[in-house]
Amino acid sequence: MDSRERTFLALEHQVPDRIPVDFWASAGCRQSIKSELGLSFDAFLDVHDVDLRYIAGPRYVGPPMGSDDADFSVDIWGVLRKLVTLEVRGHVEHYKEVVAPPLSDAATVEDVESYPHWPSADLFDYGDIESQCDRVREQGRVVVFMGDRLNRVAQLKPAMYIRGADCIMLDMAASPGIAHAIFSRIRAFYLEYLERILRAANGKIDIVLTGDDFGSQEGLLVSPAMWTDFLREGFADYVALVQAHGAVAMHHTCGSVGAIIPAMMECGLDVLQSLQPEARGMEPARLKAEHGERLAFHGGVSIQRTLPYGTPDDVRKEVQHLAAVMGEGGGYVFCTAHNVQADTPTENVLALMGSYHTCGAYA
Repeated sequence: MDSRERTFLALEHQVPDRIPVDFWASAGCRQSIKSELGLSFDAFLDVHDVDLRYIAGPRYVGPPMGSDDADFSVDIWGVLRKLVTLEVRGHVEHYKEVVAPPLSDAATVEDVESYPHWPSADLFDYGDIESQCDRVREQGRVVVFMGDRLNRVAQLKPAMYIRGADCIMLDMAASPGIAHAIFSRIRAFYLEYLERILRAANGKIDIVLTGDDFGSQEGLLVSPAMWTDFLREGFADYVALVQAHGAVAMHHTCGSVGAIIPAMMECGLDVLQSLQPEARGMEPARLKAEHGERLAFHGGVSIQRTLPYGTPDDVRKEVQHLAAVMGEGGGYVFCTAHNVQADTPTENVLALMGSYHTCGAYA
């Protein structure tokens, strides 16, 4: 059974030969894999028979977004970011933090509409997408489009970048017109951008992974009512567009989001990612019991505790538990709750990958 047959069976809540495997890693973790194991990232994925593979997607061809200072950059939303560098276990992690949200001082809907840096789908070249898909399919793997961390089909996160996390939250309570205007512009861009990607792929993208964090570890970032008022329409539009092109709709959100899982399911969501085990109410057994007949799941291995601080045996026990609870009857893809970071010992990474195969086989 190849990766494609295995994964599609699992996502249809049927039992394949084993639980499908995915692997997410930060740049620093990839660097440690290369230096400590002597493997490129692609070779590492092949060695461990990872089923899902991610295409790069369209190439930005718009005006330069650089800065005169190498420590600063501008994203597609016109947001200035500062490069933050951390050294972990001898490997470097890079993050880009928002310096100042450009719409933080907007006082009216007109201020939002006149913002000069709303991106256009015309800023990207989609010509290579089908060939990217072909290269993955030729290997018998599953094609996934996710985008990069600063350009992932979303609503709330880009609003936080542009307006500021505090301001957009206040807007939803006190200035709903401004919030709706911001979300509308974000949604319009991503619907056109994603439509062009899917059209260019010619039906060869298997899974689209949207990504928008709706929760903290203790609860939702916005109330269920606010999620419905401001974010549900866009969420449903994204899911419908993905499915209209014959792809599976998977959504990544960190945190405790149990209160809106039924609403996401009503919007047609196929797969929920990331199953952050430290988050309140996101226990795997509970999620599987409450939603597993209809909703598939992806992720769940702790990158906060087990992988960085546990032993290889701890890793194996966690994978074994997930296999027993989440894997029953299909509907599950092995992966971590988020990117494995450079603080994870390589022996734990190897234990993780080995456990996926030894614990994930169906009798």
